Amino acid sequence: MSYIGRFAPSPTGPLHFGSLIAALASYLDAKAQDGLWLLRIEDLDPPREPDGAAEQILNQLSDLHLQWDGDVLYQSSRLDAYTDALSKIENKSLAFRCTCSRQQIREMGAVYNGHCRELSISEDKVSAIRVRTDSIPIVFKDRIFGEIQQNIEQELGDFVVRRKDGLFAYQLAVVVDDAYQGITHIVRGHDLLDSTARQIYLQQILQLPTPDYCHIPIVVDEHGHKLSKQQFAEPLDSRNGNIQILNALKFLGQNTRDKLRHESTRDLLDWGIENWDIQAVPNLANMPLQPLS
Repeated sequence: MSYIGRFAPSPTGPLHFGSLIAALASYLDAKAQDGLWLLRIEDLDPPREPDGAAEQILNQLSDLHLQWDGDVLYQSSRLDAYTDALSKIENKSLAFRCTCSRQQIREMGAVYNGHCRELSISEDKVSAIRVRTDSIPIVFKDRIFGEIQQNIEQELGDFVVRRKDGLFAYQLAVVVDDAYQGITHIVRGHDLLDSTARQIYLQQILQLPTPDYCHIPIVVDEHGHKLSKQQFAEPLDSRNGNIQILNALKFLGQNTRDKLRHESTRDLLDWGIENWDIQAVPNLANMPLQPLS
């Protein structure tokens, strides 16, 4: 199998239209290339995860005929793998404990300045674990936005791989799991473009393969805010699944025809697979939500 893609939602609530954009784009890109589309539930933050949210997401995807390949991978079952990856980073002397608060980071100008790098902080003291960065730029090619370059040390500083509350950070977990699942292509929202350099840096440290990346516009409301569960975005309504899919195809710049509005959800997905054009997706960071047609 030359293409393995994935959709990896956090179970903090039901899927909304913004979630559908990411799910549909990754699904179509995989299926248009006869690839696999895997599903990963990123359930690493229990306090933010309502009971039943993961099951609700699975049901929504099934109702929309977005069927994943293989078994669902739950990050909560992968803690040993993250522990092992963190140990490898520590064995390379590239990790250190940090007690800095968010307020202190803000006072640094939001770029961590290495304050705790050379301090000896005991394990019994509440602290995060950061990975040391360097001044060598990370360069990668995004399929929509072209060449991207970021100097992590200068633009972000050493970043957290395990939080003060003991939970593993997104950056570490996603890198470990992408490698574990054999992910070759990642299609996701533009809001995660800034995370890509950090993930590639961790892949290099851990000697893991780097997937092909593609970042699509995120959906914003009339105030320019990202459509999200935190902003009380309306859950997807599977009763009008065909309209949801058609509007998502339009948002992604696909050349839909008027007569498609009468097609079933399954037929729309089949049309999307056959006609998928990643280069037609707007190269914008965000786009406003349009009323369902």
